[in-house]
Amino acid sequence: MVSAAAPQVAPENLVIVGSGPAGYTAAIYAARANLSPLLITGFQAGGIAGGQLMTTTDVENFPGFPDGILGPDLMDRMRAQAVRWGTRLIEADADAIDLGQRPYRLTVEGQVIETQALILATGASANRLGLPHEQDFWSRGISACAICDGATPQFRNAELAVVGGGDSACEEAVYLTKYGSQVHLIVRRDALRASRAMADRVLANPAISVHWNQDLVDVAGGDWLETIQLRDTTSGQEQTLAVKGLFYAIGHTPNTGLVAGQIELDSQGYLQVRSGRPETSVEGVFAAGDVADAEWRQGITAAGSGCQAALAAERWLTHHDLAVTVSHDPVDPAPAGEPERTAISDEANYDPSALWQKGGYALRKLYHDCDKPLLVVYSSPSCGPCHVLKPQLKRVLADFAGAAQGVEIDIETDQAIAEQAGVTGTPTVQLFFRKELKQQFKGVKQRSEFKAAIEALL
Repeated sequence: MVSAAAPQVAPENLVIVGSGPAGYTAAIYAARANLSPLLITGFQAGGIAGGQLMTTTDVENFPGFPDGILGPDLMDRMRAQAVRWGTRLIEADADAIDLGQRPYRLTVEGQVIETQALILATGASANRLGLPHEQDFWSRGISACAICDGATPQFRNAELAVVGGGDSACEEAVYLTKYGSQVHLIVRRDALRASRAMADRVLANPAISVHWNQDLVDVAGGDWLETIQLRDTTSGQEQTLAVKGLFYAIGHTPNTGLVAGQIELDSQGYLQVRSGRPETSVEGVFAAGDVADAEWRQGITAAGSGCQAALAAERWLTHHDLAVTVSHDPVDPAPAGEPERTAISDEANYDPSALWQKGGYALRKLYHDCDKPLLVVYSSPSCGPCHVLKPQLKRVLADFAGAAQGVEIDIETDQAIAEQAGVTGTPTVQLFFRKELKQQFKGVKQRSEFKAAIEALL
């Protein structure tokens, strides 16, 4: 007997690779054009879902928010808007892209997806300096995200340093004054590249010391970072600064590895496009955001380029009679509403059977009374990676249907708990079972890692 062939899955109209302002805006426009776009958000490769604004505190220059808005909150709103209009999300990394023939093929978590058109909004990744002993102190005093890690106990009331001279470096220096006793801004030139407003804010802050014309040569310490070595770029004279934290804000490299050798790049490695246009050298493939922008690199310009890419993709699909549009009933989708916030547990609202709770009270009760695997995630309000990870952890716990529980600790509210737990950055996840620490995870990890760790205890 001959078995029936598997049904042929029709190619997608449009796949968008990458989130952030460019990817989400492209998705909003494509969804409103009834193209039912599929968006691969990214998860670990090239940063985190939501892009660089996920590691930003107050975004004060995005139109429509006169009092500013936290970067992760802005990305949450864009994501919700894209989903409201019919964007489908895959919360994973694209593992491979084949532009050799149409429909184009993408591999995501072992699944092959075909698409008629493609928007690349993969952004850029934070650079490192490559110091001789950099790796020895990575996550033990050195970080590429002050917004994520600045609130950790080791940095409080300590001298800290930021390397860089642009807006990101200035923003991080100002942010760190909330926690450190003094912040040293290390600048290679004799002037800041930051906007005038940010530069003025730094220079007027007595808690920030600017070190001009300085190269960072190396770092040193014991179990934790203790000193950094600087060299004057004009005289060659060296000096040592005693700091407990070093934060990088030294630019980014475009994330083009998935299409390297298949598409034209410029001399700096960015996707090659004509000025003001989203088309790449490959027909039906469009660029949006920082992956094609070596000059402006702003949230608003990324959003604008996402709009351009979506409109261009729609026109291209229509011109080639490839678009298969969908209809919506009702025509206007339901409001997205405000995101749900987890209330801090206390004696009145604590639930011993809840899958997810928040705060020190819940942690103490679950630690002593819970006989199930317990995930404890340490986060901070401005930590973008925490925004990405927490929904994934909740999905893991939901899969176990009550066989494991979770609790969230805000390291700013519960400083003593974080210090006692030895937390050195966010997000940090600790897995306990019957009062014993079984495993610790730092940073964003795949759901499968947490699931496997919990399964091993059941």
